[in-house]
Amino acid sequence: MPVMRLSALVAVLLCAALLPAHSAQASAYPIRDRALTANKLYDSGRLQPSECPERKIEPDDVAQAKRYLQAVLTCLNASWGAHLTRAGLPFTKARMGFITKPRRFCGSKWGNASGAYCASDKRFLILLDDDLLEVTSDLFLFSLAAHEFAHHLQNVTGINRAFERYPYKGKKELNEQFRRNELQAECLGGVFIGSVWGSLDRDGDDWDQLLDINRHSGDEQAKVRDHGKGRNIAAWLDKGFRAASPAACNTWTAPAQKVS
Repeated sequence: MPVMRLSALVAVLLCAALLPAHSAQASAYPIRDRALTANKLYDSGRLQPSECPERKIEPDDVAQAKRYLQAVLTCLNASWGAHLTRAGLPFTKARMGFITKPRRFCGSKWGNASGAYCASDKRFLILLDDDLLEVTSDLFLFSLAAHEFAHHLQNVTGINRAFERYPYKGKKELNEQFRRNELQAECLGGVFIGSVWGSLDRDGDDWDQLLDINRHSGDEQAKVRDHGKGRNIAAWLDKGFRAASPAACNTWTAPAQKVS
């Protein structure tokens, strides 16, 4: 797998959601906020199978990449929107935009990221630069959109708000909370991919390739331990994919080693 593809995945995981700073109050672990640990999203059932065939996309073609990702977003809004509505949960469609060079977004510097979600705007941006578009034959772009949309799910279901306000004692606890949040988004992205898998012209090798990309892209490649080790990123993505249900994605009650 090309180095560029690995660095692109590191980027999206390093800056998948732009959030305000937490309060620094003292708190005892484990996490106890039921908006995080017992959210109604977990009891909403399996995501119903649907179709989301991939559009044609060639390397280094920004216009095709935009059409590809817009089609995926349409599927994400339709599938998750119907799911949350059936479960009696609130839903607002997510929006998506594109940039070809880093810029400020949601009041923050862009940083080293392929995608970022802004909770206040209910919108995420994708950076369509040379690194991201060098290889387009794998599932990375599809997974990228599903991951960013998962932050939108966290937003509309109250998980994001609870996460923002949850207190912590020191940097270690703060980073663990960020890992739980990001790994949950990875799992929810896997839920969607699993629900549409039958409509994709893909096989097991394609899925294994995406998992391998994740295994080589975790906090081992970064300075800050706030997204999870590569093996845990891959594990949560795969867990969501195989379950096709948000019930598999309760990272807030998972043992510490599962979100390390």
